[in-house]
Amino acid sequence: MQVYDWQAIVTEHGPAVWQTAYRLLGNHSDAADCFQETFLAAFEFSRRQPVRHIPGLLVRFATRRAIDRLRQRTRQEQYRQCGSDAACSASACDPASEAQTRELSHQLRRALAELPPREAKAFCLRYFSELSYRDVARELNIGTSAAGVLLHRAKVRLREILNAEELETNEVSP
Repeated sequence: MQVYDWQAIVTEHGPAVWQTAYRLLGNHSDAADCFQETFLAAFEFSRRQPVRHIPGLLVRFATRRAIDRLRQRTRQEQYRQCGSDAACSASACDPASEAQTRELSHQLRRALAELPPREAKAFCLRYFSELSYRDVARELNIGTSAAGVLLHRAKVRLREILNAEELETNEVSP
């Protein structure tokens, strides 16, 4: 088991984690919670397996936790707006929009599952974790240009898969 100097890691990479969390959340309190959760999750992760790229792991964890917190905030806001006797506003509680968003999410997850594993991982690192091409390459232990090729292939295949699904749906619909 590899031993990490977490005090040094927090000192060196804390500003990047803070910036990531605060940029997404725009709230000091939520960013502070996200900051702590990120380092706790990274510590727990490092106890299970070695970490190849600590800055990438920390930014990915911070991004995920911030997005989770934003989703939670949105759900709470929708509940406050729609859970009371007040009428739902069309943008906050539109069941059709919510269903469409859920369906699009489901289609994307299904399409990602059809990609080769390296392409799917590259796509997720780049677009969900918002890593740069260089960081994606480092995370996958490949060159930057190879990461670009993987991402291009992933986008082309995702487009093909999603377009094929759309055609199938349109053929079934009256």
